[in-house]
Amino acid sequence: MELTRLRGFRDLIGADARAMSLVEERARAIFDRYSIKEIRIPVLERTQLYQRSSGETSDIVEKQMYTFTDRDEGETVVALRPEGTPGVVRAYIEAGLDRTDPEQRLFYSGPMFRRERPQKGRYRQFYQFGVEIFGRPDAACDAELLIMIEEFCRDLKVPFTMEINSIGDQKCRPAFREALVKWGRAHWDELDDDCHNRIDRNPLRLLDCKKDAKVTESAPNSLDYLCDECRAHFDTVKELLTGVGIHFVVNPRMVRGLDYYTRTAFEVMAGGLGAQSTVVAGGRYDGLVETMGGAAVAGIGFAIGIDRMALALEAAGVLSAVAPDAAIIAMGPAAMRRATLLARVLRANKMNVEMLSPERKMKTLLARASKIGARYAVIIGDDELARGVVQLRNLKESTQSEVQEVQLGEAARAIAESRTK
Repeated sequence: MELTRLRGFRDLIGADARAMSLVEERARAIFDRYSIKEIRIPVLERTQLYQRSSGETSDIVEKQMYTFTDRDEGETVVALRPEGTPGVVRAYIEAGLDRTDPEQRLFYSGPMFRRERPQKGRYRQFYQFGVEIFGRPDAACDAELLIMIEEFCRDLKVPFTMEINSIGDQKCRPAFREALVKWGRAHWDELDDDCHNRIDRNPLRLLDCKKDAKVTESAPNSLDYLCDECRAHFDTVKELLTGVGIHFVVNPRMVRGLDYYTRTAFEVMAGGLGAQSTVVAGGRYDGLVETMGGAAVAGIGFAIGIDRMALALEAAGVLSAVAPDAAIIAMGPAAMRRATLLARVLRANKMNVEMLSPERKMKTLLARASKIGARYAVIIGDDELARGVVQLRNLKESTQSEVQEVQLGEAARAIAESRTK
């Protein structure tokens, strides 16, 4: 039996892994500036957590979760987490924060699992970076999150479009749902089987019809059904974004696929990704904490699709390869011992260094140094060892100079500084 990876899962090697790490590093840096603290949640949770939060009629619960029965005494049914928000809310409630210190700003990161049909940008194991803010029902909080997302995308130099909408709250959304049900029944033949199943259970998902996107153009508009409070909230969000120069598009057909969202919903699409272009999605969920057994605390959050954002970096051509500043070539056992010490000196002076095998010939080692993209080769043999020098070869310009070992640290700092210019 050939051992290969499972369908929908992938290995991330070298540049692919680096692209993912870059997205995570930039996200952490942005979130730190906004005083958002980290939370780490388990990969395994009770299946009931997602049934209660995401809704039993959601695609996640009905089709996509990886579940199994644990071998504990209670034979607990558990699931690999398909999303981050329910686990964060559970931890928030379990720690008693909803009652003792409800205003919290948290971010999470890590793998999620959904048994979807695999395609580029959509995997069965995928990675998310998410933010959840509790205890802030105000529109200023919505705007702050959207401003943060805009800064994050600009920092990565990824071209993007931001779409926002309001889907109302418990007071005004029932009328919108009723109008969607009526519209869905009138357009039954134009909808697919999934939509037929959603008409009564989750009519907002009718706007995600996969059979023919054009059919939803005649569907009811969520903005037409907003109550005065929801309309004022949405108007304030738009006003605040416009005031700081954030460009956005109001898309009244955009809804969130999960039951717990209310009022503001948003998505960010990156250029160059085709159909799977959504890289950030989220919205407000003011009733979720209470639904899951906590206090009546407002909430809002979003998730960044790290896999897709990494693809967006590649499509935008802004992801540069990471190559070592220098490759160290030591000829002979004595030179190898000195080279090990010199590598430590170079790295202490901020140089990226790769030591090459001392058991190969010079020509082979120089070819290897060029292949890995090193800017310089630091060469040391018996003669250099005796004289306390190294040969510093510029592989890009095909020039070579002799450097005293005592001056190597100074040369390393100059090389490292030139990398950042």
